[in-house]
Amino acid sequence: MSKKFIIVGGVAGGATTAARLRRLNEDAEIILIERGADISFANCGLPYYIGGVIENRENLLAMTPSRFKNIFNIDVRTLSEVTKVDAKNKKVFIKNSDSTYEENFDALVLSPGAKPLRPPIPGIDSKNIFTLRNVPDADEIKKIAGKFSDGKAVVIGGGFVGIETAENLRERGLEVTLVEAVPHILAPFDDDIVAILEKEISSHGINLILNDGVKNFSELDDKNLKITLSSGKEISANFVILSIGVRPDTEFLKDSGIELGERGHILVDEYMQTSAKNIFAVGDSVMTFDSLTGNKTSLALAGLANRQGRLVADNISGKNKKYRGVIGSSILKVFDLTAAATGKNEKILQREGKIFGEDYKFAITYPTSHATYYPGAESFVLKTIFSAKDGKILGAQAVGKNSVDKTIDLVASVLHFGGTIQDLQELELTYAPPFSSAKAPINMAGYVAENIFENLSEPILPKDLKNKIESGAMIIDLRSPKLFEKSHIEGAINIPAEKLRANLDKLDKNREIILTCKTGLNGYFMEQMLRGKGFKVKTLAGGNAYKNFVI
Repeated sequence: MSKKFIIVGGVAGGATTAARLRRLNEDAEIILIERGADISFANCGLPYYIGGVIENRENLLAMTPSRFKNIFNIDVRTLSEVTKVDAKNKKVFIKNSDSTYEENFDALVLSPGAKPLRPPIPGIDSKNIFTLRNVPDADEIKKIAGKFSDGKAVVIGGGFVGIETAENLRERGLEVTLVEAVPHILAPFDDDIVAILEKEISSHGINLILNDGVKNFSELDDKNLKITLSSGKEISANFVILSIGVRPDTEFLKDSGIELGERGHILVDEYMQTSAKNIFAVGDSVMTFDSLTGNKTSLALAGLANRQGRLVADNISGKNKKYRGVIGSSILKVFDLTAAATGKNEKILQREGKIFGEDYKFAITYPTSHATYYPGAESFVLKTIFSAKDGKILGAQAVGKNSVDKTIDLVASVLHFGGTIQDLQELELTYAPPFSSAKAPINMAGYVAENIFENLSEPILPKDLKNKIESGAMIIDLRSPKLFEKSHIEGAINIPAEKLRANLDKLDKNREIILTCKTGLNGYFMEQMLRGKGFKVKTLAGGNAYKNFVI
């Protein structure tokens, strides 16, 4: 007798599970139940559809219900909602436009996803306040953006979707204000890195308001809204996009016998099985675990949902595979820049304390996307965070125009397998001048990190320069006189690197010395020389390259 599998919810997790189940179980009865009209769409592409980068709406639809049914022989039921799950008796209750009925199952997969937060802020129910979660949402936003093509839009929330939506509305020509309640946008990035992105956003004409939440919304008329912020500041808009986070769409599971977390996430074990036997869960609604710490965590990313869906289908089919957890890798476009991160950032490490037993250290480098002598090389900033105890990689962040995705993907791979800064040095990577450097950015990050780890170098950050100067430190710029005259740190003296050895008599061994150069390399060379001569010396991380990113 063939088995019956029911999947609740489509898109990444549910649709992947259904397709994989069919490939492994040709004779099973498989039912996919989806509340919306689309079972598989590119939700990550929605902001770019609004902005017109993706012109054809149909390109967002990865698989239509009819095609999915014809290819995989799956009973696809759209515009249908599971209202209740009876885990004990293996039943689900389904509601559509015509009736409510029930279906039994041998195995059930829950992929209900998450829904945008709409907190009880006065005026939030205005018809001109939108959220972005699916294709119909994008249709509505694109329509009103076209209606007010030279008007004003306010985006509330500086997460990934908020930033992407603000950028695309701005690219359409609207006047855009982005409001974020905390001091900085984009939580995966540390303050020193995210400042680069905030500068980029502002330089493209977006009014960025930080550390200020929304107090209330009020309609001035049917075409204008007033947004009053916590500070008392008032801003106006023709429409508002609310992008302040999501919560699991799991209210229908409250009396199901399936265990949920405090915020409604579905709790699963290492096989992605819930507290109920033969009921699994995947996607944005699931609470899994952090592969670095073992702590429970949730992460709403399409790639994770796809991985989980495949694993669940394998386990239902008897393969008994374990989920290895999440490390948290993400990327986004911010106008002309790419920003990517993986693993832990400083904020998380400081908040969670010494979860790895020892403190952490980090290295900041400014490599180029390929060999500098080949045309088109672009610098980017790379921050590599590692354990001060054993050099194990804990996380990384990068921002720039090119090579950011490749570099962070490599760090993520090393991190996934528990690698160290020494492993970064030893990666054997492809090289030709148009594509990389003989010492690849990730290799160089490993070298610099090892120098810091072994106390061979002690870099300081640009944000610490002011205090160092005020405390009497001498700033020596090692670049050529021509570059020094073009721009330099106020108060610095110019001694080119090749002439420093001949000018040691001009230096005071009782005074701290800060070295700066073009990218930090000559600074490191001269730091070692001065240390060997008994001077107290540190190097400015990345040298004067930091000015290309944040001033």
